[in-house]
Amino acid sequence: MMMDRIADMLTRIRNAQQANIEKIEMPASKTLEAIAELLKEEGYIAAVKSYNHKGHRYLRLTLRYDDEGAPVIREIKRVSRPGRRYYAGADELPRVKNGYGVAIVSTSQGIMTDKNARRANIGGEVLCTVF
Repeated sequence: MMMDRIADMLTRIRNAQQANIEKIEMPASKTLEAIAELLKEEGYIAAVKSYNHKGHRYLRLTLRYDDEGAPVIREIKRVSRPGRRYYAGADELPRVKNGYGVAIVSTSQGIMTDKNARRANIGGEVLCTVF
């Protein structure tokens, strides 16, 4: 039984990019859909599609590659995990690669990027970092 859906999603993205696979699918949840939409808004993935199949929700991600065929996502890491949660206040949120990357944060107002959380002056659980 899969315990950490976010870590599974990040691992699927990492593995697909190493194998130069364009589309990946996984079981969906509201959290995963929100993370995928943020990755799309930030330009790390090309498309996100949620669909139902035989009563179960699935998520299909279309990954982005540059002109030379290299993945757009160079590094994607899980920060907070079930055994070791990582919470940060608005002024303590990590800056990924001096602002070139993005930290995805779960806040009381929903899942958002570190930049938006700082702007709204709210902290939360740092889910993952992407560069």
